[in-house]
Amino acid sequence: MNLEKLNTVANQMTAPGTGILAADESAGTIQKRFDQIGLKSTEISRRDWREMLFRTEPAMTDYIGGVILFDETLRQQAADGSKLVDVITAAGAVPGIKVDTGAQGMAGFAGEKTTAGLDGLRVRMQEYYQLGARFAKWRAVIDVDAHRPSAACVTANCHALARYAAICQEAQIVPIVEPEVLMDGDHSVERCAEVTNWTLKHLFMELYMHNVALEGIVLKPNMVVSGNKCSRQACIDEVAEKTVTVLKAMVPASVPGIAFLSGGQSDIQATAHLNAMNAGYELPWNLTFSYGRALQAAPLAAWSGNDVAAGQTAFAHRAKMNSLASLGQWNAALEE
Repeated sequence: MNLEKLNTVANQMTAPGTGILAADESAGTIQKRFDQIGLKSTEISRRDWREMLFRTEPAMTDYIGGVILFDETLRQQAADGSKLVDVITAAGAVPGIKVDTGAQGMAGFAGEKTTAGLDGLRVRMQEYYQLGARFAKWRAVIDVDAHRPSAACVTANCHALARYAAICQEAQIVPIVEPEVLMDGDHSVERCAEVTNWTLKHLFMELYMHNVALEGIVLKPNMVVSGNKCSRQACIDEVAEKTVTVLKAMVPASVPGIAFLSGGQSDIQATAHLNAMNAGYELPWNLTFSYGRALQAAPLAAWSGNDVAAGQTAFAHRAKMNSLASLGQWNAALEE
């Protein structure tokens, strides 16, 4: 493992003013997205959609530091025959790959899940490196209610994240470590803070035990928000304060970057919360975005299967707004 090179890649992906585009939707998920615009998901339509994003300037050249890909996309060619990985690299961004195989029900714990994909991962990592991936992503999901998560669920998911991260670094690939405390439910923002705190504490303990070098990872956590069915929704400043408090308590300063998931927030909410953290607090890490739907919903609606110019305009706008938020320089008037 060359930690200096891993650290360089991690810093490039989360450099001030840049973030990560999550374009790693599975075939099932992207069909749900395409259903919104009446488009059938095929290998060609998926390629056209993603190629449109990857060729957008100045979004890719100025605001996106890394792109998380699905296995199909990592191997796919653009319409002109060039590799999509090369299109991303030419724009100055780092190609990455989703390596988990999805969350599965946890035996003995109804309603809780653990993430699969460790079997054969070491061999797959070697191939992904040869295909051009320089970072990877693994998502763990932590559901919340009055009784969940269980200690077993938190422990199992953090253990798997640490094993995955160690395998990544062995292969000279930066691991994005993603423990997502879900916002589905009626739990309060205080309950979200409690569970996020607990999860991150276990995560860094497991990373330490598995000899994972923190200087060579990127953390992709949830923001501390109210459950989407909670009667009291935390305001922007409260989300920022509670999220920063948890991160400062649990995340070592040696982590190069923290790239938030949007987790079901609206485009504007995800941008506003990120901006409030960067504008209001002194932070030891680069704090930025790793959004999927919150970056893609507007360009998908504008593109609608064939309008490349409209799709690229919408994507460039959302990328710029989140770039500004990662610098603490966004305000709502800019959305006009």
